[in-house]
Amino acid sequence: MSFWYLMAAAAIAFLGAVFHGIYGRRMYLGEIRKGDLPETTVSLSTVSWDMFTVLLLVSGVTLAHVAYNPAAAQMAYPVAAMNLLGAAVFIGLGFAGHKLLIRLPGAYLMGATGGLALLAL
Repeated sequence: MSFWYLMAAAAIAFLGAVFHGIYGRRMYLGEIRKGDLPETTVSLSTVSWDMFTVLLLVSGVTLAHVAYNPAAAQMAYPVAAMNLLGAAVFIGLGFAGHKLLIRLPGAYLMGATGGLALLAL
């Protein structure tokens, strides 16, 4: 059963990486370039966006690896924690005045990824 929980968590992370890295990046960069922001701000913001995509990709790879190699189960704990804490950041910022974050799928997908990983472990 833990295999399927890990694979479901990996699939969510992979799908999140695809949508975040391709579709989300296009939308985000289109919006940020509309603003009159300094180039440094645009560049750093782009790096932040892409690093989050990398986080999702590494989460998926790690969880799939653990699913096929149960002896490596300890690798999944930091991934689960990172995703659960990321979901908490989304929710915390959402309640702290950034209400748009509550409507975005990030908190729910990260929460599902971390929760499924913990369930598997």
